[in-house]
Amino acid sequence: MRIVCLDLEGVLVPEIWIEFSRRAGIPELSRTTRDEPDYDTLMRGRLGILRERGLGLPQIQRVIAAMDPVEGARAFLDALRGDYQVIILSDTFYEFAQPLMRALGLPTLFCHSLVVDATGMIADYRLRMPDQKRAAVKRLKELNFTVVAAGDSYNDTAMLGEAHAGILFHPPENVVREFPQFPVVRDFAALRAEIDRAFAQH
Repeated sequence: MRIVCLDLEGVLVPEIWIEFSRRAGIPELSRTTRDEPDYDTLMRGRLGILRERGLGLPQIQRVIAAMDPVEGARAFLDALRGDYQVIILSDTFYEFAQPLMRALGLPTLFCHSLVVDATGMIADYRLRMPDQKRAAVKRLKELNFTVVAAGDSYNDTAMLGEAHAGILFHPPENVVREFPQFPVVRDFAALRAEIDRAFAQH
């Protein structure tokens, strides 16, 4: 009865907004939850920039279709799923994630959705529920699962704290400084070892 909950962007796949920012030549879109802890502030800013530039979902989806998972992510995930149940808990959107999920072998994904108008412009976003990562881990614990969680950024720390054990994977130094209670790993081999160690202790 063991479940691993993983963040998606920055762990298994590159940061979608950073890649889109680079390809579109819009540096302001490179901000992520590593830079801005308030997700609504971050998303409102992103949507405002897209509207100003006349960029919609099709342009972003074209970038995502050309992206690959992080090197080694598919093999890591396949091996992990051989020993544990795995759920991806992400603050991305189903409209973004599907090509990347196929490349990762279609793991279970809990995330959010976008409101897209008839012209393809992103009018708004819809959270599946507030604080969904922490809430999902809490409910899994109530179902008598032992949960180990891993993520890289501010928006992962609530689920890391809620899990029986939380791990920071390749986080920025500002997150490491603010959350010294979580062990830090920097590659998939170390992440797998830390997951196994955490389950052995619980």
